[in-house]
Amino acid sequence: LFAVLVALYEEPEKPDSALDFLKHHLGASAPENPELEALRLEVAEMKEKYDAVLDENKKLKNKVKVY
Repeated sequence: LFAVLVALYEEPEKPDSALDFLKHHLGASAPENPELEALRLEVAEMKEKYDAVLDENKKLKNKVKVY
């Protein structure tokens, strides 16, 4: 563990996540699960749909105020 922490300290380009760096160098990181990537994609799509519905809702509320 100490050697990995020293390697992290001496790394010229610091990684985004120190925890991922430690996992990788200790051999604990598992390969990416394709199901996990599919779920991430689904979450991104749902966020886009959610934003579209919020926008539509705002427009409809403005129409109701006019009448």
